[in-house]
Amino acid sequence: MDIKEILKHVDHTLLQQTSTWPEIKEICDDAMHYGTASVCIPPSFVKQAKEYVGDKMAVCTVIGFPNGYMTTSVKEFETKDALASGADEIDMVINVGWVKERRYDLVEEEIRTLKRACGSKILKVIIETCLLTDEEKIEMCHVVTRSGADYIKTSTGFSTGGATFEDVALFAKHVGENVKIKAAGGISSLEDAEKFLSLGADRLGTSRVIKIVKATN
Repeated sequence: MDIKEILKHVDHTLLQQTSTWPEIKEICDDAMHYGTASVCIPPSFVKQAKEYVGDKMAVCTVIGFPNGYMTTSVKEFETKDALASGADEIDMVINVGWVKERRYDLVEEEIRTLKRACGSKILKVIIETCLLTDEEKIEMCHVVTRSGADYIKTSTGFSTGGATFEDVALFAKHVGENVKIKAAGGISSLEDAEKFLSLGADRLGTSRVIKIVKATN
């Protein structure tokens, strides 16, 4: 696969606690230069980043990040605040405890609430696959499909593991036609990026792919 084609699927990501505006500005510059799908950044930088990139790049941010155990009302407020600041895409973290309790009704309603807040803007649902059984992952594919969200996403990158080929293949078998797949966490090579896409991923959350491309230029 052509490198430019891979980059079109990348959410160029910087979510470290120590992130500064000069670092966020740099990934915005790289994203615009290399033509990624979006930049994925902390909520506190959304307004500044959107004013900087304008319509040249989609700005994505994270909600309920990274643990997901905030109340639905807090996540809804976070979402509305991010959208008011200029966010184009929202990546939310589910309440994993509710999944463990099999309270899928609560998980689904929370996703629906955030999707209502997003309207036509893209909502991606992070289910943190490293903490779930295969049965729970499959059920979450069904929940996300019913909820009206746009994407199911593997990982925050802040837990015990990241994206795996097996999980993306599992998603591809069980999500509905209306749901796309985002692989995130630990994608460290162009070969891995290409394989995730071939298995059914539409987006890749990573900071390393552009670093690799820059190093080879």
